[in-house]
Amino acid sequence: MKTVQVKQNKTVHYNKMSSKKVKHILTFILLLLFIYLSGKQVEFSLSSLATGLPNMGDLIVQMVPPNWAYFSNITAPILDTLRMAVLGTTFGALLAIPIALLSARNIFQTKLITIPARFVLNLIRTIPDLLLAAIFVAIFGIGPIPGVFALTGFSLGIIAKLIYESIESIDKGPLEAMTAVGANKVKWIMFGVIPQVLPQYISFVLYTFEVNVRAAAVLGLVGAGGIGLFYEQTLGFFEYDKTSSLIVYTLIVVLIIDYISTKTREKLV
Repeated sequence: MKTVQVKQNKTVHYNKMSSKKVKHILTFILLLLFIYLSGKQVEFSLSSLATGLPNMGDLIVQMVPPNWAYFSNITAPILDTLRMAVLGTTFGALLAIPIALLSARNIFQTKLITIPARFVLNLIRTIPDLLLAAIFVAIFGIGPIPGVFALTGFSLGIIAKLIYESIESIDKGPLEAMTAVGANKVKWIMFGVIPQVLPQYISFVLYTFEVNVRAAAVLGLVGAGGIGLFYEQTLGFFEYDKTSSLIVYTLIVVLIIDYISTKTREKLV
């Protein structure tokens, strides 16, 4: 009997393993099919890529070495880019707090509050930052102000989304204890919710700031100020050595910010 049972167990185990392998193979085939159809729809061609590779090589040759003297001309716009990122991140982070609280189902149990809040949040996240910048350029004109507003909306969408998900996963024990002693909603949030999500909130804000520095460098392409205006100018006049200077300078700034932000997050989380 024991021998028969062992054989049956082995058979069941083998069937399960075979079933998993079939699922993995089918998933892999579907993924390849999806990639092929996507490439076909966008008219991707390996032959065109191979034909364009020499041109990419010529472009890289023209970009090396960078024009180091150009660094003195782009320090001011780099600082403008950083200011845009700082202001956009700060405003977005502050606005994200109420929207995140309204979106969290464990804070407000009624759908009349959470669904509209999430709809507004999804609407904000749907609009690309470049489109936001172009809209604000049309309203306020060329300059850093449209970039600040665009990054504010971008930051709001990211931070609020991450924070309300963190709020929904907090420990319910302190909240239930505060409810039992008659704490109102404001005290409930101040002393039961915020202390639990504050480290994650700061981490998300720092991460968003890193992203905004990169995004702010691109927003200038639509007239939103910062270093992006110089990207457009140098590329338009085929001054690729200056373009590579912009890339190197931006890379140095981003690496420094990334290092500081990473060390700060490690101490907080």
